This record gives sequence, C-alpha cells and structure tokens, in this order.
Amino acid sequence: MYPSTHRRHAVKTVAAPTAAMLIAAAMLVAPGTRVASAAAEPCPDVDVIFARGTFEPPGAGVTGQAFVDALQARLGPKTVDVSPVDYPASLDFANGAGAGVADAGRQVTAAAARCPKTEIVLGGYSQGAAVSGYVTSDTVPANFPLPEGITGPMPPEVARHVAAVVLFGKPSAGFLNFLVHDAPPIDIGHLYAAKTIDLCAAEDPVCSPTGNDRGAHGSYASNGMADQAADFTARAIERSA
Repeated sequence: MYPSTHRRHAVKTVAAPTAAMLIAAAMLVAPGTRVASAAAEPCPDVDVIFARGTFEPPGAGVTGQAFVDALQARLGPKTVDVSPVDYPASLDFANGAGAGVADAGRQVTAAAARCPKTEIVLGGYSQGAAVSGYVTSDTVPANFPLPEGITGPMPPEVARHVAAVVLFGKPSAGFLNFLVHDAPPIDIGHLYAAKTIDLCAAEDPVCSPTGNDRGAHGSYASNGMADQAADFTARAIERSA
C-alpha cells in the first residue's frame, strides 16, 4: 500500500522474551545490529523494516531480532540497519494494522528514495506479518475504505529496491476473518511474490488451519525458521548485488 506522506521511523530494536498468547479464541500474540538514527547516518548495505507481533513492546520483537541476528551472521561485514514499523500492535487489528501498513509503506518508499543502493528487507511476525503482507499488495479491494495515511499500492518502481519479504506466522484467511469479518485477504503482490518467504510452523493455529499448539506461534525465534529466513534473504541479497 502506498502512503500519502514519506517519513522514516527507525528506533533502536528491543528484544524482550514475550510469551506467546492468542487473542480471543487464539489471538495474534507475539511472544541490535546497527540502528539508523538520523539522516546524517550513511546508507546501510541492508535495511530490515520489520513489524513486530501483537503485544510486543516497540522494536523488532523477539522473532524479528532473531531473524536480524541470523541475517547479520550470514552477511559478514555488510552493515544491517533495523527500522521497526511504528504501529500499536494491539488487539485493535482493524485500525492498528492499518497504521502499520501506512508506516511500513512510508519507510519502504523513503528508504528506496534516500538510499537507492540499499537492499531493503520487509518482514513481520504474526499481526506484523499481515501488515507487511498488505504493504506489498497490487490493488486495493473493491469498496474497501483505506486507512488514514494510505492512498493505494506502492509505486511499482519501489519493488526493485526490496530484496526480500520475510513473513513469520502470517494469519490464515480463516483466522483473519475470525478476527475481522470483512478484513481483506493478504495477497502478496506479483512484484514481490518470487522474493517472499512465508513461514508457518505446522502446529501454529494462527497460520495453519490444522494447527492446535498455541505455543507453536511463539516458536519462530528458536525453531530454526529464523535461520531459514536468513538463508533465503542472504541468497536474495547476493542475487541483487
């Protein structure tokens, strides 16, 4: 989705061991690296724009930080900035996710304009995965009112600056509709589909229709999928170089 204004929000990441929980019947709950702080900072080699999960404190969250740490280990001397998406990550999915889509879109478009040689990685966990998935959308669903700050999909030319999209525990269509009956589907745009990795633990009830282990939703930092995502992203960055 394309934001109406450009603003970059990059704050220091926070890694807190938040326990996995479920919202309502099984709600979206969330269980360092260089940080860009101002325009005076040089452009990084890689900028990870990551949306945390529900109830996690501001920052990249536990899963996001595990992914960033694994990615940095694979990229060696390359500089990796972390730009957490600024949004409530609360139970108010309808309004909060919209704010996240607007902020993430602003960050992606601003980073692409300011640092055209930087490889952008867009990612998210749980509700944050929905946020980042929506950001890539090709179209706006018919008759769907856009949240404040969004005017439509991101410009197509932005896609070439995004090396990878990394999603952990993205809500399934059934789970999403359970939360918000008229929520639009999370359709990854065609310019981003080939560069997206969508990871779901088999027992995670948020992303898997057959999942029945609530603890699985909080396992992404430790179940090997952060490493899997880092491998995928490192290869994507190498291809883009």
